[in-house]
Amino acid sequence: MLTALSGADLAQRLRDTLPDAVLDWNDSAVWVAPDSISAVAGALRDNPELDFQFLNAVSAVDFVAHFELVYHLTSISKRHTAVVRSRVYGREEPTAPSVVGVWRGADFQEREIWDLMGIRFTGHPNMKRIMLWEGFDGHPLRKDFL
Repeated sequence: MLTALSGADLAQRLRDTLPDAVLDWNDSAVWVAPDSISAVAGALRDNPELDFQFLNAVSAVDFVAHFELVYHLTSISKRHTAVVRSRVYGREEPTAPSVVGVWRGADFQEREIWDLMGIRFTGHPNMKRIMLWEGFDGHPLRKDFL
């Protein structure tokens, strides 16, 4: 059985190594600064007490005022899970650092988010559309897509 780490617990552990990265938390998740996502991912993977070696999923939600990236993580060796979130502002060119260098499994998921939501992941080795064709106008999962 897996145990979900609380947002407060995760926030405290992250603040020990990355004090400026944590913005907020609740019972089930921690919010981190968008420019810290890659560093947070590395810290969560490399901390032997956390050992988040597996990225279950990364997804994006359009709240119109901002986008939210949601990372679901699992540590198989420690038998716990965590949810990390980050708010990305701006509708014209929203960007966030890629975590492909930390979890290779983020490759296609980040490309899908770029393709359908329009959030570009800086540092991604192959940031191009994965579902739609190059030259497709817009990002169809956005709430303002016509």
